[in-house]
Amino acid sequence: MTTQSNHMSAPGSAGGSSRNGQISVSPCDPPAEPGADWRLSLAAQIREDYHAHGRDWTRPGFHAVAVHRFGVWRMRIRPKWLRAPFSVLYRILFRCVRNLYGIELPYSATLGRRVIFEHQSGIVIHGNATIGDDCIIRQGVTLGNRTLDKPFDAPTLAPGVNVGAGAKILGAVHIGEYAAIGANAVVVRDVPPHALAVGVPARIVHTSPSQIG
Repeated sequence: MTTQSNHMSAPGSAGGSSRNGQISVSPCDPPAEPGADWRLSLAAQIREDYHAHGRDWTRPGFHAVAVHRFGVWRMRIRPKWLRAPFSVLYRILFRCVRNLYGIELPYSATLGRRVIFEHQSGIVIHGNATIGDDCIIRQGVTLGNRTLDKPFDAPTLAPGVNVGAGAKILGAVHIGEYAAIGANAVVVRDVPPHALAVGVPARIVHTSPSQIG
């Protein structure tokens, strides 16, 4: 079960000002969790994502990540009325990615560097989810809340997590560094670093998987 949070305030947005009618873009505060480098420009982040996605600009995953980066960036524009046209554009692009590719990635989710959405269709990311650097997300993956009484609970993926096709990671669980989640697994508890979680509900296999399908 998931809760879409694309209307929530972006984490890390900071104040700014407008001088001489020009748009002021204020620097973001450093993220509390592993995430995109706040010192990188929007163009630098998208360029890095382009290389991470095999230098193929046509890949739906690259489009989804680029729109997410844009959505976070536009929240830094002050004052709010100058941000408005960028917000309209973001909402259009977000819906295009969601409806055409089946990748629901709201800007309020924390996304690390070089995150790869390997395939498209059926991907839903909770607005409070955190995805660390160098993670891989495949088709049919859900990162969402587990129960209706805790709608804001969402998973945290440490850097290097490899999520197999159709996997569901539910609730305020933490997936350790370089852990792997097997295809179609349902994860409802923490997974330690370098472990493999498989099955429904997922059980932990203490190993160092290199890749999964």
